[in-house]
Amino acid sequence: MLTRPERDRPRRARVGAERVVVEVQLPLANEERHADVVAAAVACGVRHMVITGSTLDSTRRAIDLVRADPAVFRATAGVHPHHAGELRQDDLPHLRELLAAPEVGAAGECGLDYFRNFASHADQERAFRWQLELAVDSGKPVFLHQRDGHDAFVAILKDYLPRLAGGVAHCFTGDLRELRDCLDLGLSIGITGWICDERRGHHLRELVRTIPLDRLLVETDAPYLLPRDLQPKPAHRRNEPRFLPHVVKVIASCRGEDFATVAAATTRNALKFFGFGNALAVS
Repeated sequence: MLTRPERDRPRRARVGAERVVVEVQLPLANEERHADVVAAAVACGVRHMVITGSTLDSTRRAIDLVRADPAVFRATAGVHPHHAGELRQDDLPHLRELLAAPEVGAAGECGLDYFRNFASHADQERAFRWQLELAVDSGKPVFLHQRDGHDAFVAILKDYLPRLAGGVAHCFTGDLRELRDCLDLGLSIGITGWICDERRGHHLRELVRTIPLDRLLVETDAPYLLPRDLQPKPAHRRNEPRFLPHVVKVIASCRGEDFATVAAATTRNALKFFGFGNALAVS
């Protein structure tokens, strides 16, 4: 668990600095590196971060990190589709308990990944349904993952709407049809530095214009998806939350809006979605 004295907590960005919110998968294994990443992000104006759970164990560690500084962090509680084969029905009471923690703002990261297929489709779909049911019971929204499984993903989600408290299509990289489906389901859309990739993400520059501003979230998906157009590139080539303002600038340019407008709206959206106000009330 990350423990640091009050004097070592990252400084808040000065008044007038860029303010954006990131849903980020912070590196939990190296606690010293985690502190460095957070300090660099806060210095760049990234005022709040969401640490996503991908297993029961990583969810527990994410909650511990939130408790170290609830004004900055929120957590999600869930099992990523890569680990769906590890989730057993006997685990569900434990996951339910984790999801009920006040430090947790959403269920997930859960969904389907038919690209890597680290778990069978049957295991992924079963784990996804279990977690959606827990999300319904908890009254918390869902942090969703989908890759190459869009039609099955939509079909499963429809079984739980409108009982869900909301959801975000995390790291959206799909086409126009997939975007329309997600918006029709009432989902918010998370856009990452994929939009900065001229090889694979150029289509997002057009699609991002069609996302309602009150349904748009921004994220880095650190340590992955380092923006390809970032200059200068970090020597370690690892993505970090401190690069989020660059992603926001690209999104704002594509939408024909100024940085401040997009930053303010996505901040407001994420604070509401992940319940940061609730976290501050109990901290």
